[in-house]
Amino acid sequence: MLAAIGLDERQESAYRALVGLGAAEVADLAHRLGLPEPETERVLRRLESQGLAARSSARTGRWVAAPPAVALGPLLTRQRQGLEQAELAAIRLAEEYRAEAAEPAVPDLVEVVSGASAVDHRLSQLLLGARDEVCALVVGGAVPVTGGAVACRVVVEREALSLPGGVGELSALGPGVRVRVADRVPARLVVADRSPAMVPLTGPDAEPVALVVHASELLESLTALFEAVWREAVPLCLGAGDDDAGGPDATDLEILSLLLAGLTDASVAKQLDLGLRTVQRRVRGLMERAGVTTRLQLGWHARERGWVTRA
Repeated sequence: MLAAIGLDERQESAYRALVGLGAAEVADLAHRLGLPEPETERVLRRLESQGLAARSSARTGRWVAAPPAVALGPLLTRQRQGLEQAELAAIRLAEEYRAEAAEPAVPDLVEVVSGASAVDHRLSQLLLGARDEVCALVVGGAVPVTGGAVACRVVVEREALSLPGGVGELSALGPGVRVRVADRVPARLVVADRSPAMVPLTGPDAEPVALVVHASELLESLTALFEAVWREAVPLCLGAGDDDAGGPDATDLEILSLLLAGLTDASVAKQLDLGLRTVQRRVRGLMERAGVTTRLQLGWHARERGWVTRA
């Protein structure tokens, strides 16, 4: 709990023990902490240097705790000041980075990130730094975005909808994420605010490697690739109902959206945890509502009415 002001676990334990006891001999404190006496001495000297403990003037070898309200206040103040200075430094560095990134040198246009931990960390930085929109092309695996204040557009392969829990994962992304489905996604890609972009290069059985591409013609090409795939993909409506009286409800729209994405009645029933007859009955109800006799006509009608493009 006190790590934020620079105390490690042993120092915090020693200070808490002293506060509880008021004063203690080194041997008694070492026994209570389960530490050798020399190590306990070093811990106490560290607390002394921070103004949290002092040697007793009345008895040699005895240590007393400084009052927490008096001793911790200056440490907290210094910590706040340090955080404020770090925040100002981060702002200045961000301004310098933006100024430098306006015309970056050719060798700096692409970062190579290696290793699972490094790739995950860099992706987190990219997503957390987004202010307007995150765009992603997803090939298998988990969707690397979540719903939040930043708008998200995601294209997944149709195959992902047939995976166990695939539709459930997409439904859990939240209303801020718009999802479309394509027969095939050409590459994995994440673009934050149109700069930078991350392109994973390796398969699931190899050491993870990714490229982070900054403002350049290459980045523009990657952004154009996303937009082209997005335009041709089929909108996926999950958990969004119709505002019009008598229109499709949320389940109807989920069924219709998955059918238009290419799933069979059986796959839709499995993904939505519905009975096959329930799915077929609801499809017939949609056809009756639309006044059509074939599923092809239903798809055209759904697009014309905007059923499959809502939210």
